[in-house]
Amino acid sequence: MSTLPSYTSGISQKPLIGMTIGDMFDTTANRYPDNDALIVLHQGIRWTYQELHEQVNRCARAFLALGVRRGDRVGIWSPNRYEWTLTQFATAKIGAILVNINPAYRTHELEYALNQSETSYLVTADRFKVSDYRSMLYELAPELKMSAEGQLKSQKLPLLKGIINLDDHKHPGMWRWQDFIELYKEIPQETLDQTQSQLQFDDPINIQYTSGTTGFPKGATLSHHNILNNGYFVAESMGFTEKDRLVIPVPLYHCFGMVMGNLGCVTHGSTMIYPDEGFDPGTVLQAVHQERATALYGVPTMFIAELGHPDFEKMDLSSLRTGIMAGSLCPTEVMKQVINKMNMKEVQIAYGMTETSPVSTQTGASDSLEKRVTTVGRTQPHLESKIIDPATGRILPRGEIGELCTRGYSVMLKYWNNERGTQEAIDEAGWMHTGDLASMDDEGYIKIEGRIKDMVIRGGENIYPKEVEEFLYTHPDIAEVQVTGIPDKKYGEELIAWIKLQPGADPMSDESLRDFCKGKITHFKIPRYFKFVDTFPMTVTGKIQKFKMREISVKELGLEDV
Repeated sequence: MSTLPSYTSGISQKPLIGMTIGDMFDTTANRYPDNDALIVLHQGIRWTYQELHEQVNRCARAFLALGVRRGDRVGIWSPNRYEWTLTQFATAKIGAILVNINPAYRTHELEYALNQSETSYLVTADRFKVSDYRSMLYELAPELKMSAEGQLKSQKLPLLKGIINLDDHKHPGMWRWQDFIELYKEIPQETLDQTQSQLQFDDPINIQYTSGTTGFPKGATLSHHNILNNGYFVAESMGFTEKDRLVIPVPLYHCFGMVMGNLGCVTHGSTMIYPDEGFDPGTVLQAVHQERATALYGVPTMFIAELGHPDFEKMDLSSLRTGIMAGSLCPTEVMKQVINKMNMKEVQIAYGMTETSPVSTQTGASDSLEKRVTTVGRTQPHLESKIIDPATGRILPRGEIGELCTRGYSVMLKYWNNERGTQEAIDEAGWMHTGDLASMDDEGYIKIEGRIKDMVIRGGENIYPKEVEEFLYTHPDIAEVQVTGIPDKKYGEELIAWIKLQPGADPMSDESLRDFCKGKITHFKIPRYFKFVDTFPMTVTGKIQKFKMREISVKELGLEDV
């Protein structure tokens, strides 16, 4: 056993960037005005940095015309589109806090996020896949249909003033995006410049909701400094320059898209390429082929889908050099194919959490295949990692398993309006407690060993059973509910809900419960299995034993071999 403690700090010749996102964006646009900045294939958009700069400034001035000021919250509920990116950089320029809303959210979650963050304006797509955003908004705020734009007075969404819809058609109570943008004419560029000059890089600029174990999502509040530097160092690790062209099929609402993708590119003058509104392996391959991309992002399941696509052999991927795989560990065979068949010789693994902006560890371009498939790399520049005994808080020797903690510029400011949650996550010495079990080897490589809490990862999506339980408790016939994860061949894990009905309640079917969930919680949070019970396995002290529930469910469903 090693005598070294499980502690490392990331060293770097490059200093942290002490600028706001808006100032950094201006610097890059001035330095590389003719470089391709943003290519959105499904919308036919192709802008240089000079053109993107002009569009962002107009968008920022339009927000100022609405009365949005530094510190106000502006929500965005949309899949990957150019308007997402304009909103991201425009709000950063005026110091408004962008609230990222998961495109898969339903009414229940949307209402919570808008009210908890005290969002005053919402930019929304009209629809995406099976989600009809407009209908959901009219359901939550029926007053919209009778309101003038920006004059909403809603009972359920009391702080929301106005909605900007990305549809080409006009809808009652909402601005069309193109009409909203025209408001820029009311505000001179000098006013925007003056507003921008007042901002500080430690100001909060982004709220991202993470599913909380307490049943409600928590709003990780991130500063310019947090996410600008994280995007920069992630791209530095990949050796990005102004010549790189990155295909971004991961969602922008998530740090993977908006930080590692957009900010990674903007700090280097590189090109952001969006192949589609959501993930489609065919459009990703087409984007790489057509745009001569040098880098590609994704979670392992995305790369598996791309490698298995019928048109894979027809695509020229020889321009690819690097990229990032994150979200879960990559199977060895898949990694070999990504390196050899997709030409991504320098592909890297990144690990982190929304609360750490997100990346805290990353593999390097020259790391061995073994390190890329068994570890999440080493501590990022300017950050620190340690592994502690969860019971005592003491740092463990290398090789021992304990809780991974992160400290440095990337740790969030706080959970929005949640002091208790913040104190539970960040200790007095500034360490973010990840809740992940990990070990560190003698070279400082970190291996994720499991999770302290009962989080379920279904197909790369983190699900906290408590949140699903809280929702199911809203059903009038449910007396008690416990949700846990069980193994699944396709998604890694699926949810099972054990349900105890109210006395005298009619028997219920799995289908009726699924129907109850549909449209109210995100599809991947709807349990795949339901088990109706009279009792739960418990300890002597009356605590429910979820591991026993899991064991029983696995046996009953015949999943021992999965």
